[in-house]
Amino acid sequence: MPIFITGASGFVGLALAEHLLARGEAVVGFDLAAPRASALRAFAALPGRFSVEVGDVRDADALQAAIARHRPRRLATLAAVTADARRERTAPGMIFDVNVGGVVAALDAAAACGVERVLHLGSGSVYGASGEGAEALREDGTPLRPEGLYGISKQAAEAAALRLAQLHGLDLVVGRLGTCFGPWEADTGMRDTLSAPLQVLRLADEGRPAILPRPGLRDWLYVRDAAAALALLLDRPRLPRAVYNVAAGFTWPVAAWCEAVAAHRPGFAWRLAQDGEAASVDYYAAYDRGPMDIARLKADTGFVPRFDLQHAARDYLAWQEQHA
Repeated sequence: MPIFITGASGFVGLALAEHLLARGEAVVGFDLAAPRASALRAFAALPGRFSVEVGDVRDADALQAAIARHRPRRLATLAAVTADARRERTAPGMIFDVNVGGVVAALDAAAACGVERVLHLGSGSVYGASGEGAEALREDGTPLRPEGLYGISKQAAEAAALRLAQLHGLDLVVGRLGTCFGPWEADTGMRDTLSAPLQVLRLADEGRPAILPRPGLRDWLYVRDAAAALALLLDRPRLPRAVYNVAAGFTWPVAAWCEAVAAHRPGFAWRLAQDGEAASVDYYAAYDRGPMDIARLKADTGFVPRFDLQHAARDYLAWQEQHA
């Protein structure tokens, strides 16, 4: 029976689909548009089977009809709008329609179609202001203080999903995703601020220097590790907790990423912005967020991240050359 993924044409959706297809799973991807041609070619070379369903998670009837056609045993809700301040001002309703309404529609459809396990992709953005100066962000011990409409909507979606799962008797697990980078990240129109590592790579490709506002320390999560962790949350029977941080478990600064890119790209230059100088790399916030604790994820699923900074740089740069 297939695994059904909403938001499958997005960054993390493609990475999760690729991971599942590589181990021979059947995957159904539901999104506003089919994955781009390079992704479909890569998927076709893998042992699993990928099917495309084009639709909008805001259309509850269409979503339920698609799920009913495939009768998946497992469902992952990944569709989301990662909004910046401009979109918050101009389209706040859309943010909530997708990020909350789409999750409600998916949970209702899961209950109606007999889905056995639902993975809801949450976000570390729900910690918000609690991340400033924090030693570690923990699922139960850290207050949720989201700052932007993306984080606020993700907190609302998480709470709604947990409540609906309780009402419908669904086996639901929430994976609060850390800050990802890596293969398949692109500007899809739904992701307003690309990761700092990708911004640096784009500047290197354009022959422009990367000017950082500060070193940029964070627990940057390589998306292949993210996909592996999410697959574990889909696989494990009856997990003992409902919410798990999905993060790297270690930190490094964007400045170190720049050094790694410079080692592979002769001529690439980078520096910290001087007083009054505009940065060319946009971070998510004006402060460095504390790391997300993954002790619970490790204990209950056996997750071990594979990609430190150097391994991620080698893999990502090789992937980028292949998919240029």
